[in-house]
Amino acid sequence: MTEPRRLKKSESLEIRIPYPTKEAFMARCRADGRSASEALRAFIDQQLEAPAKPRVSRKGLRLLVGAAIAAAVGAAALPSLARPSVAAAQFERIDTNHDGVLSRAEYAAR
Repeated sequence: MTEPRRLKKSESLEIRIPYPTKEAFMARCRADGRSASEALRAFIDQQLEAPAKPRVSRKGLRLLVGAAIAAAVGAAALPSLARPSVAAAQFERIDTNHDGVLSRAEYAAR
């Protein structure tokens, strides 16, 4: 049984980087015991295999933080909005005919 043929590495890719960056990269490759081509091929393979991560911009992040703060403030305020105030409860008790207006008789009867 024969092994499948390896693909030829016949394509090239040219990139432009500052000279100090190139020198630092080449030194790192030498220290790792691999060629620059091997390092770049490994990086490209890794990028092709990894799922794309959604990126959030600064503006989007600010919007998310603002929405979270608004939700927290709303959640804190909601219980107080749901409960009638003491004054409203007293008014409801005194307004015996529930017309929303206190008559002299209702006020005097309190």
